[in-house]
Amino acid sequence: MFDYTARPELLKDRVILVTGAGRGIGAAAAKTYAAHGATVLLLGKTEANLTEVYDAIEAAGHPQPAVIPFNLETALPHQYDELAAMIETEFGHLDGLLHNASIIGPRTPFEQLSGENFMRVMQVNVNAMFMLTSTLLPLLKLSQDASVVFTSSSVGRKGRAYWGAYGVSKFATEGLMQTLADELEGVAPVRSNSINPGGTRTSMRAQAYPGENPLNNPTPEQIMPVYLYLMGPDSAGVNGQAFNAQ
Repeated sequence: MFDYTARPELLKDRVILVTGAGRGIGAAAAKTYAAHGATVLLLGKTEANLTEVYDAIEAAGHPQPAVIPFNLETALPHQYDELAAMIETEFGHLDGLLHNASIIGPRTPFEQLSGENFMRVMQVNVNAMFMLTSTLLPLLKLSQDASVVFTSSSVGRKGRAYWGAYGVSKFATEGLMQTLADELEGVAPVRSNSINPGGTRTSMRAQAYPGENPLNNPTPEQIMPVYLYLMGPDSAGVNGQAFNAQ
């Protein structure tokens, strides 16, 4: 496990947007960021799930989060612009962006992977991530110390059979992270890094490995140290790096 202990007020007064914040790793990250002082913007497609996370953060007495229902699969360019305008109006700037939302798509040989399924995975995992990053970059540049964290995978660092669309999308994620990091190096107070969560006890993992005993994997809460490290000031100057949560 990544070795890091965050101080309680690590993210005090920071505004951080988390995609896929309704469940799994996204929900754990949102709650963890809030517990360390951040105002968290909960973005996801299922409002009921986001509201649950909102209520948990409120009940714990942490800074009041915001719920942002947003479907990354169907969102049009003008909706990203409206999202950025809303964040600017309400919060003035953005200190962190965790790209957590992803879909797996079918795990199947290339020959049996339909173009429709491939494009759907790329739409959510790559295109939407690019749109969100490029639209929110001006708000991140208004921060004195901003961090963009991309969620990768071991199959996005070394190709593996039958991971088709998902694996390709994660290679693209690493490429987007590295390109952004190189562009921003020494130019803006924004850093860009990726995290491979590894096998974690989530519904997505269960979908990918139905025969696996989930108790053999850590919970999302247990892999949070690297998520805190990269989102806080202790990682200032760390840019363009690929991290493993485990």
